[in-house]
Amino acid sequence: MNLHEYQAKQLLKGFDVRVLGGSPVLKNSDIESAIESITTPVMVVKSQIHAGGRGAGKFKDSGDDKGGVRISMSKDEAKENALKMFGKTLVTKQTGPLGKVVNRLYIEEGCDIKKEYYISILVDRSTSSISIIASTEGGMEIEEVAEKQPEKIITINVKGEKDLPQSTFDALIKGLEITEDQSEDFSKQIQNIYSAFLGIDASMVEVNPFVLTGENNFITLDAKISIDDNALYKHKDIFEMQDETEEDPSEMEASKHELNYVKLDGSIGCMVNGAGLAMGTMDIIQLHGGSPANFLDVGGGATKERVAKAFSIILQDSNVKAILVNIFGGIMKCDIIAEGIVAAAKELSIQVPLIVRLEGTNVDLGKDILKKSDLAIISADNLEDAAQKAVASLK
Repeated sequence: MNLHEYQAKQLLKGFDVRVLGGSPVLKNSDIESAIESITTPVMVVKSQIHAGGRGAGKFKDSGDDKGGVRISMSKDEAKENALKMFGKTLVTKQTGPLGKVVNRLYIEEGCDIKKEYYISILVDRSTSSISIIASTEGGMEIEEVAEKQPEKIITINVKGEKDLPQSTFDALIKGLEITEDQSEDFSKQIQNIYSAFLGIDASMVEVNPFVLTGENNFITLDAKISIDDNALYKHKDIFEMQDETEEDPSEMEASKHELNYVKLDGSIGCMVNGAGLAMGTMDIIQLHGGSPANFLDVGGGATKERVAKAFSIILQDSNVKAILVNIFGGIMKCDIIAEGIVAAAKELSIQVPLIVRLEGTNVDLGKDILKKSDLAIISADNLEDAAQKAVASLK
């Protein structure tokens, strides 16, 4: 689950990470009170969307290309900027051409910036560790830095213990050229960011930029946080921060029915039980020249009702031109799945080719149910056969 900047800073502040004062704007009438809460002569009005590149973004259909993050030299200018941004559609490198509607703003204090750095902490599954990534090139897209100046990126892997070892601080201090008089505050803030990462079960905390101020203090000037969905049951307060307007409606509906669904850009809808099998199904579709329209794992104990809901969600995507069902019956028996497929196909009047591969417990009974349904279901003997038939059905 992704968080807005103001939410991320709220959480980080609870771990003594230094952030500037600011107020969120959730509705138009909040703008004036948010501006009045700022005590510095300079303030920044920031669009709150789940996408990077806000500062370089452009507002769609308005000709306004001043970006979604604006420094304001007075309260009047801040109000003018806020009114120009709130409720408008911001297009950035990460939103795609459709952009995202700015339903929230964050109005924040200004500060004297002496130097900008990049800091992120994330789970590195390839090394079964936590990676701390840092760079002197703060304020830039890290992907661009990695491509053009890879020598500017420092990566340190740690085991996930409560306190970072001194060797980690030493490596960061040396690599970022932090001076001796700055090192104590730097190390304390890095430790606090790391403690927050562990404490809220984050999968990523990105601070860009992490700035050194004119007072020689380090401040988290911008922050992105992603929370591991599997840990949200432990953090009801964080779960309640979810902004449903930023989520795909189909993915939200799927989660309410215990379905793991991610919308993709292809044309072959996939319904599979098991995440690994779902990934394999998507790969083999791609191998045979097709493109998956989604990742959908119905789980090991799916009911007929959940299967029907899965079909309904897949068919909400107008790009879907065929559906491939790939089930390995274990806990979830093939006959139960077959009954769900038949019921859903009849109820939803599925008009696209439906390819079904069943294997495992009660497979013969499941195939018999499909055969006797009098529905135009294309049976497959194995996964490769299923993928080939799904791709062929598009032609």
